[in-house]
Amino acid sequence: MQFTAEQIAGILGGEIVGNPNAAVSRLSKIEEGTEGSLTFLSNPKYNNYIYTTQASITIVNSTFVPESDITTTLIKVEDAYGAFTKILEYYDQVKHNKCGIEQPSFIADSAKYGDHFYLGCFSYVGNNVKIGHNVKIYPNSYIGDNSVIGDNVIIFAGTRVYSESVIGNNCNIHSGTIIGADGFGYAPQQDGTYKKIPQIGNVIIEDHVDIGSCTTIDRATMGSTVIRKGVKLDNQIQIAHNVEIGENTVIAAQTGVAGSTKIGKNCMIGGQVGIAGHLTIGNNVRIQAQSGIGRNVADGETIQGSPALGYADYNKSYVHFRNLPKIVAELEELKKQINNK
Repeated sequence: MQFTAEQIAGILGGEIVGNPNAAVSRLSKIEEGTEGSLTFLSNPKYNNYIYTTQASITIVNSTFVPESDITTTLIKVEDAYGAFTKILEYYDQVKHNKCGIEQPSFIADSAKYGDHFYLGCFSYVGNNVKIGHNVKIYPNSYIGDNSVIGDNVIIFAGTRVYSESVIGNNCNIHSGTIIGADGFGYAPQQDGTYKKIPQIGNVIIEDHVDIGSCTTIDRATMGSTVIRKGVKLDNQIQIAHNVEIGENTVIAAQTGVAGSTKIGKNCMIGGQVGIAGHLTIGNNVRIQAQSGIGRNVADGETIQGSPALGYADYNKSYVHFRNLPKIVAELEELKKQINNK
């Protein structure tokens, strides 16, 4: 895909300073710009790169005035950073604007799909599946029976969506993710073995949810595992059966949430956090990376550690922990002085 400065200025409502026919086909950082690339300058800390960049077009703030000669064509806008973000979004839309059904692939006769549908080769769409408009399903993906997928959804290559799963509008699900596998439910038997408990629920993912690569979301034993509107999940996260994650909560990589735990709205959870089952995490909670959560957490708490403490208490305790050898030595010296009296 190639765009000229004139086309980009038209999209952004910007002013061209330089060659309106300058063309670009890729994006770059300003310090790594090469001929044929588009970049931007918004932070004054990077001003010096505008004079050395080889990028063909650079988006700049309308107030920018070069202090010496430049070779790049400028597009002046009110907010260079915001404008470049808009271009990224536009580029992403164009890049994923695939349409049609590639072969070999399989779509059950009872499945239904909307306009501008793309299905990559070696993919499978099961019985009674309902798929909305402008959905892109990349190669080697599986959509199980009776699943529902809303509008404007992108499902990247190698994703598995088990039966009865529900995915809302405007969701992005990245490669290797598995939605709707059985929850980890087993009943111990008298002979020491474990009997599997059937997992007959499903997974519901609401609108505007992004899910990273190789994340797993288990179906409920009964009822639903629910990922609410606006949730953002990183790569390699485990969400167990009957978990509910509240609106606009974000969770970083390698976090695990055990069964039946409820997480509130607008929470921020760091990487490698472990959350035990049957807990309630309130709204607006902050959990620092590598924390272990074994208790309910009230609204607005910021916690850290394993087991997790209040963030301020953890930091105070950590100061003492770092000084523990010195503290022990001082205690031993005091003991000697007392014993010698």
